[in-house]
Amino acid sequence: IPFAAMVAERLALPMTYVRKKPKGYGRNARIEGAMSEGQRVLLVEDLTTDGGSKLSFVDAIRETGASCGHTAVIFYYGIFPETVKTLADHGVALHHLCTWWDVLAEARDSGAFDAETLAEVEAFLRDPRPWQEARKKG
Repeated sequence: IPFAAMVAERLALPMTYVRKKPKGYGRNARIEGAMSEGQRVLLVEDLTTDGGSKLSFVDAIRETGASCGHTAVIFYYGIFPETVKTLADHGVALHHLCTWWDVLAEARDSGAFDAETLAEVEAFLRDPRPWQEARKKG
């Protein structure tokens, strides 16, 4: 919400909030604020991993008759290759400022971590699901 509020304020545009689930009382609405048919909406979020919650938010926006073809996030994990395609197949372009790959590059450049730690992080980034499975405690 703070990032969306900042963007809206800087662009002098209205901001509306989409809830993950209806409140369960009152209007039982997922959307707080005014959104109208034909309105173009930019979904602003702090981060995305696989894009699943973005699809839910976009669907809620579209149910009002508004359109949403873009989501802007500060941080995109960048480790699940299907994310961009999943969003694109839903008609949504993903825009992001940085990824874990950017963080890893900065960590390498800074020399703040040993080579073994950096190699382990890179192994996770290259193939996160098998990396996690191999380290599960049984």
